[in-house]
Amino acid sequence: MKPKAEPLPVGPAEIPRKRYFAIGEVSEICGIKPHVLRYWEQEFPQLKPIKRRGNRRYYQFDDVEMVRRIRSLLYEQGFTIGGARQRLREARAERIEAANTTALNGATSVNPAKPASSSVPSRKEKLHDIRTELEDLLKRWPV
Repeated sequence: MKPKAEPLPVGPAEIPRKRYFAIGEVSEICGIKPHVLRYWEQEFPQLKPIKRRGNRRYYQFDDVEMVRRIRSLLYEQGFTIGGARQRLREARAERIEAANTTALNGATSVNPAKPASSSVPSRKEKLHDIRTELEDLLKRWPV
């Protein structure tokens, strides 16, 4: 009978500073099996290792940190896969909101009643302008 492995403490200091990690290395670092990593790639869109020749997976440092976050949510905090996926989405939204708030606080002339992006044309407006311009060009150049 195999002795149970002690859970690895989660911390960025334990991840070696390398550019790429093979699936076996990530498996050892994070204390999970390679088939679990492959399954998590299907379940968590945030986890996208680079695939090279022969469909070999190479994880970057950020991917290894993401695996550790997922492992913590599932094994230590008791989330289901769906709950962990939702928690990661919420955490990402919080980081984006915090970054936007920081950017807005750094600006000197922000009108709080009006969003800062209102002066910048939206994607839909840009596409409308491009379409109008293309239609004008078609009128000038007979086909």
